[in-house]
Amino acid sequence: MKKSIRLFALLAALALVVAACSPDEGGEGGGSDGTTAAGLPDLGGRTVTVGVENAYLPFNYILAGESEGQGWDYDAWRDICERLNCVADFVEAAWPAVIDQVAQGEIDTAADGISITDERKEIVDFSDPYMVVEQKFIVQKGDDRFGSAQDVIDDSAAIVATQVGTTNYELAESLVGEARIQAFDQFALAIQALIAGDVDVVIIDDAAGLGYIGENADVIDTIDDGLQSDPLGFIYPKGSDLVDPVNQAIAQMKEDGTFDELGRIWFGPDFDVSYDDL
Repeated sequence: MKKSIRLFALLAALALVVAACSPDEGGEGGGSDGTTAAGLPDLGGRTVTVGVENAYLPFNYILAGESEGQGWDYDAWRDICERLNCVADFVEAAWPAVIDQVAQGEIDTAADGISITDERKEIVDFSDPYMVVEQKFIVQKGDDRFGSAQDVIDDSAAIVATQVGTTNYELAESLVGEARIQAFDQFALAIQALIAGDVDVVIIDDAAGLGYIGENADVIDTIDDGLQSDPLGFIYPKGSDLVDPVNQAIAQMKEDGTFDELGRIWFGPDFDVSYDDL
């Protein structure tokens, strides 16, 4: 009995030593002030579900024959969670249903190149903008009908393709009217319709357009005229406690050059993945 008591006392003392020498629960290398090693709010290792379409180059996608997602959204959110001591759990969700899923609290956030709009702000909270994109027209290469964006707008016979539930659709509607729009569930289908000659142009964000052009660069091209600038942000259920910590991470990533580096990786000339690879 005495031997057991002495053993228990020894183990208790050892536990105290380990506790004294171990870092606080404020994330890897975090401090007792509730911050992580990056000096940002500590989320305590919690899992954050991140909605992605996995069909939106170069933001998120899965290569044919593979099961792991890739893209700007994956790298950005893993970096955010490293700074905030959380774990990003990517959940595949269809567009635009993902907005309602987040609004209803089924998913913690969504990263899918989502434009910040007043209408969407009515049902979800947004992060600070992490990127600004321009909406542009994509046309068949060599189509001499359209030397400028205004040529598309003025041609009453030109059919404009885009994706349902996007600001691209809303812009197309304001520029050419609903009767001249053909909407698709995915931008990839709109691009296929353009290549097949079923539509005359596609309206899309310039950043995402890079992925759609890809190996199709010999048959489609972008009209340089910018139509509208859209700030992009992550979305959350109303009142989410993730908004402020992630905004702090976004600010830090802008300041230390992380977003510039991600831009070079995913939006630079070395990115050569196309929808034929998915």
